[in-house]
Amino acid sequence: MIEFSAAEIAALTGGVLVGIDQDGPAITVTSAATDSRECTPGSLFVAKPGEESDGHLFVGAAFERGAVLTLAEREVAAADGAPFPAVVVPDAVLAMGALTAESVRRLRAHGDITVVGITGSAGKTTTKDLLAGILASMGPTVAPRGSYNGEVGVPLTVFEADLDTRFLVIEMGATKPGHIAYLASLVQPDIGVVLGVGSAHAGEFGGVENIAKAKGELFEALTAQGTAIINADDERVLAMQSRTPARRAFFTSSDDFASDGSTVVRARNSTTTPEGNPSFTLQFPDGSKHDIVSPLLGLHHTTNLLAAAAVAFAVGCAPETIASSLRTQAAASRWRMERTERADGVTVINDAYNANPESMRAALRTLAELGGGRRRTWAVLGEMLELGDRSIEEHDLLGRVVVRLNISKLICVGPNTRALFNGAVLEGSWGSEAVHVDDADAAERMLAAELEPRDIVLLKSSNGAGLRFLGDRIARAVADASVSAGPAATDERDAAGATADANPFGKADQQ
Repeated sequence: MIEFSAAEIAALTGGVLVGIDQDGPAITVTSAATDSRECTPGSLFVAKPGEESDGHLFVGAAFERGAVLTLAEREVAAADGAPFPAVVVPDAVLAMGALTAESVRRLRAHGDITVVGITGSAGKTTTKDLLAGILASMGPTVAPRGSYNGEVGVPLTVFEADLDTRFLVIEMGATKPGHIAYLASLVQPDIGVVLGVGSAHAGEFGGVENIAKAKGELFEALTAQGTAIINADDERVLAMQSRTPARRAFFTSSDDFASDGSTVVRARNSTTTPEGNPSFTLQFPDGSKHDIVSPLLGLHHTTNLLAAAAVAFAVGCAPETIASSLRTQAAASRWRMERTERADGVTVINDAYNANPESMRAALRTLAELGGGRRRTWAVLGEMLELGDRSIEEHDLLGRVVVRLNISKLICVGPNTRALFNGAVLEGSWGSEAVHVDDADAAERMLAAELEPRDIVLLKSSNGAGLRFLGDRIARAVADASVSAGPAATDERDAAGATADANPFGKADQQ
């Protein structure tokens, strides 16, 4: 982290110094955290109100772990009645933003840094993980942990950077117009990537066209010296090129797309292997071609692989280096098409970090493709949140997709998946092929009783539905099961604890 003194923080945020001896040694912070458990000596603890708790309750714990200053919205007293050293501000999250903007300014003034912003309705986390893996070969690279992509997560990511950082990768989520514009104003990206426009959060945005307007705020934030990385396979993203003064570079899986001389990174002959891994020939603007088989799971990841390749090429990474990295990188963040091969012959795919109609369909297509030669395919699906007035219709349509893909068994989990179940029944599901259960415990009992060797089961839902934890339990149901793709499991407390990115304007789309 760029070091800040307490006085500098107060000046930048308009805050008031509390509990600080003006005649004593200056307090300087060297790291920042919103979770008291992550504080270390020299930390700034940001005591912000959260969705489930209030950071002010943990100020004491933060200081016990080494915090030397808190950024807070009110004074907090120690056991002796004296206030902890603090900068008190009206809004701790907006104050984090002010520190973020100044951090980036100092990074640019004193170092050689390139800032990359990534947004889209799906694939942001996978793309930033892939890109960070490539860029690390060129110099020190900082990227978000997990899906830190909102008004708290972006500052926490920036605070990880120092003067040696060469690349800073920023994931940007939004639930309302103006969110991405705000985040971009903090980090001033040199390169912006828009992966796609889907219907996630359509209810909050008021429709897909408004989502497109919001995602395009990233391109609008670029200067003429910047580069817009454009998904030419998404018509709404392609239309955004008129909204930016930046140079344009495209990525596509189409052989037919042609640009006006702009660079184009292509995937030719895109398909999947029998194991479900994306396979294609990666073609760069210099004419070089490289065969890629990615360890990721599902054809939809081709978009993410292409986007990462296009950014890396734009910053000067050698094509062979890019290709070599894409051939070896598995999922780095949890619950994204995370495949576990249980010792009893059951395959579990846990993709339940988030869900929208587009990502649901992509995951189900992968399940169907992998189901060839299997005894049964299982889709355990929870609610897709934040779809607004389209929720019933989209869940109904998804149930019909399950039947059309010939998925053997459908378990609809939770009271708000009744339309999903009804859609499957109306499309032709009969008998026990589709069932509706009240909660994850009921689904777990059914799976425990009926899963058999050579079955493959997909778990998919929005984050709030919590099916990712059911997926972990199903994957661990056999003692010597091994995770064949994806990072190591964490316990539920760590996964859902206080480090989660709280967004004062609403939950950012995390996928």
